Amino acid sequence: MDEMVKMSLIEHLQELRYRLLLVLAFVFGLSLLCFIVADWLRHLILQPAGDISLIYLTPPEAFLGNLRLAFSTGLLLSLPAILYQILAFILPGFYHEEKKVLIPSFLAIAFLSFLGLIFSYYVVFPLAINFFLGFAGEWLLPMFSFRDYLSFFIRFHLAFSLVFQLPLIMLIVGLLGVVSYQTLARIRKFALLGIIIVAAIITPPDFFSQVLMIVPLYLLYELGLILVGWLEKRRKK
Repeated sequence: MDEMVKMSLIEHLQELRYRLLLVLAFVFGLSLLCFIVADWLRHLILQPAGDISLIYLTPPEAFLGNLRLAFSTGLLLSLPAILYQILAFILPGFYHEEKKVLIPSFLAIAFLSFLGLIFSYYVVFPLAINFFLGFAGEWLLPMFSFRDYLSFFIRFHLAFSLVFQLPLIMLIVGLLGVVSYQTLARIRKFALLGIIIVAAIITPPDFFSQVLMIVPLYLLYELGLILVGWLEKRRKK
């Protein structure tokens, strides 16, 4: 019996190693392709900012910036494969009814993350950049270094990708019966305070970026509240 358990554990570890190697291969391969088209990717991340140019201040900054941009994009493009490998590894250990919940949850995470990235790229990020460019003048020229702009771009979009999970989290909590619609509605003011604190932590340290985070995050909270209310009404029926 112990030998069977030991073999089972070894087989699981081998499968985990195999899937990790596949994930690394996906990330490395796609990152390499992204590094080849780094010029086009730089143009892509500059589009929301309009007609500006980037500079680099140290000899290796452009090369390291291209590496970081390529790896970040490769990792993003690898997410479907990563999610698939995670599901393929953990699903055999769940019952059929649990799989019916787990698979849609993973798909919802991927969809909401993508939605957050799109919303940030096309709506919020251009507003933030144009606001900051408004401080430029004859004696104050906007000259962004590649490293700083890339850091700002990645952090901004990652933050929106994460906060767009809020409705899903609230729906899962409602499904588990941890909180009710009445409770979530009653703690609105505390939720808004928490949203302000979260926005201050995960956004760049300026008031305008934080406001751009707070407004959609609170709207997402209201959407989650509606979903929980709908869930409770469906249960009663």
